[in-house]
Amino acid sequence: ESDAGDYTCVCGDKQSTASLTVHALPALFKEELKNEEVQEGASVSLRCELTKAAPVQWKIGSKVLKASDKYQMRQPGTTSELVIHDLEVKDA
Repeated sequence: ESDAGDYTCVCGDKQSTASLTVHALPALFKEELKNEEVQEGASVSLRCELTKAAPVQWKIGSKVLKASDKYQMRQPGTTSELVIHDLEVKDA
């Protein structure tokens, strides 16, 4: 998308200009989340990979998760990871 804009070819005192529009492709899941079974008190890492870097939002049900001591979120490149610490039964 950053390549979009007006391009001009100049030859002496003559020029020709064209506008370039770039349509972005949507981010898709290259690798989806996998089910996990973990012991109470432990930590778990949930990870997915997208086809391109894009903002993600982590939820449990309809509740949006925020970074805290319990929830750690990382997004290096196209991979998005949620680490849940000190798991409780209610975290299932």
